[in-house]
Amino acid sequence: MQRLGYIQLSASKSLGKRECQLPWKKHDRQLQKVARPLVREDLPARGWGAWGWAGWQHWPCCVGLSGMLPAEASPGKGTLHPPLYPPGIKCGGVLSAPSGNFSSPNFPEPYPYETECTWLIVVAEGSSVLLSFSHFELEYHATCAYDYLQVYNGATRDQGNLLGTFCGRSPPPPFASAWHIMAVVFHSDRHVAKHGFAAAYRKDACGGQLTGLSGEITSPRYPESYPNDAECRWSIRGAGSGSPLTLVFADFQVEGGQGCGFDYVAIFDGPTTAAPCLGHYCGSARPPRTVSSAPHLLVLFKSDFNIGGRGFKAHFYSGECQEVFTTIKGNFSSPQYPNFYPNNLKCQWNIQLPPGYRIKVFFMDMELEGRSSLTDSCDYDYLAAFDGGAENGSLLGQWCGQESPAPITSSHNQLLLVLHTDRNMAKRGFSVAYVGVVPMNVSCTRTDFHIQIPVQSLAQLERNRIYLGTPSCAAQVVGRNFKIHTRFDTCGTESQKRNNTSVIISTLYINFSVGNQEDIHQYKVQCEPKRKEASVTLIAGPEPSRLSQAENLVGAQQQDGGVMDTHEIKSQDTSDIVFISICILAGLLMVIAVVGLVLL
Repeated sequence: MQRLGYIQLSASKSLGKRECQLPWKKHDRQLQKVARPLVREDLPARGWGAWGWAGWQHWPCCVGLSGMLPAEASPGKGTLHPPLYPPGIKCGGVLSAPSGNFSSPNFPEPYPYETECTWLIVVAEGSSVLLSFSHFELEYHATCAYDYLQVYNGATRDQGNLLGTFCGRSPPPPFASAWHIMAVVFHSDRHVAKHGFAAAYRKDACGGQLTGLSGEITSPRYPESYPNDAECRWSIRGAGSGSPLTLVFADFQVEGGQGCGFDYVAIFDGPTTAAPCLGHYCGSARPPRTVSSAPHLLVLFKSDFNIGGRGFKAHFYSGECQEVFTTIKGNFSSPQYPNFYPNNLKCQWNIQLPPGYRIKVFFMDMELEGRSSLTDSCDYDYLAAFDGGAENGSLLGQWCGQESPAPITSSHNQLLLVLHTDRNMAKRGFSVAYVGVVPMNVSCTRTDFHIQIPVQSLAQLERNRIYLGTPSCAAQVVGRNFKIHTRFDTCGTESQKRNNTSVIISTLYINFSVGNQEDIHQYKVQCEPKRKEASVTLIAGPEPSRLSQAENLVGAQQQDGGVMDTHEIKSQDTSDIVFISICILAGLLMVIAVVGLVLL
């Protein structure tokens, strides 16, 4: 096959800027955000021949297609190098019919060199696009760097929408878009042409094959009443190898009845109805959180001939998009961090620690899509933190853009982080670390420290792993508590002057190290002997060099109203009060005795 090259055009003057708009842009608010007008600047005017402005008008810039010029358009030299292939061959375009077929140029003959085509598939809003491939043969490369086909979940050229890049002889899997737009890009380089591909698509308003880290499914017409005699099947395949899937229902209203024999939603632990059934639901009670044993789930929805309901909305999560942490410290990040996260995500990270603990989260890095220019709110992509294990807990914060949030602390032993991304404009994402704040009661007298920690909070540790100042001042087990009772002149304490007030300071060490991995949490314990008030501050947990912003736990307790009341962290010794009370009582008895002798 003859190798085709670039057209070279002279560039003696410019046509200036030209913009083109998608004809349906004004009817689709989401598309207004993603299908921005493409601007071609400084296009050479000389050498266009018969194309001139007419050629520009036919340039399919609105859908991101490369230009197609006949070989005789210009023999001159210049700077513009549009791809070339024989005239008359269709390549790319907007596909708006409910179903259709498309293929690489010349298919089934070898495709031309140096070609790039984009097909934008647009179906009715509320529907999804189902895409499948009947033939696929492109030049192979380990990273598909030469010839390739890319599938986008929405508008093209946004890496957050990229579903995959494919080459070689292995066809892409069937795809279902998360909304009513899908883009397919075909690219060939200047060497080695193969037979190309053939694909088919169709609109699907009900069910489909879903793949990814997360996604959303809804009943037909949701939140309006679903139609009668409907049967929808969503086959969900999670991202990653072997990762289970989690399905969570946000809303549920389906016709009820004994045995759910009329309308119902059934969930199967696999890709078909032959897999074990995980649940069969109807009525208005939301089904429980469902976790698969394999990276496949099938959701089946059926309605009978009458009586409907609002239907349902559910989210699924897989792989690094849904994790539960139970260790005392840890760290995690957005999917694909520090590369761009995917679009159209809703991810959950749940931190669950033993009773009595609180959770402190430190934000190491954050770059999400910025605030809306209209509302100045995080309307697009955002990270939210909830105090507890569900989104109905108190909102601790919501962030977007390049914010640097201060550390946050839960009031109990559970905290939920949720990442929501919309259909375009992906960024680097975020990285966080957390540490469990050990529950403890710290008090002091004018001469001693008293520290008490529930054994159940550190059940896996020996007492010698908990010490004040030096290992020789280790905790003792008294009943159900680890206790440290020591004088100020021992255990590495030191005295400091602050605002003309003497303060006694020491460090409490809790050693969680396993094997060769050192993991020592440090708390600064201090006492103001004159007022007999003690306080404790977390000074080192996960990655100590990065936790310079550790906050005083007393302030956090007062702000959050946690289960550990202020008197547990900051308390006043009562021994002197008892002594004074005894002295007063003795004095009163002496007075009574003297009065009695006088009267006698």
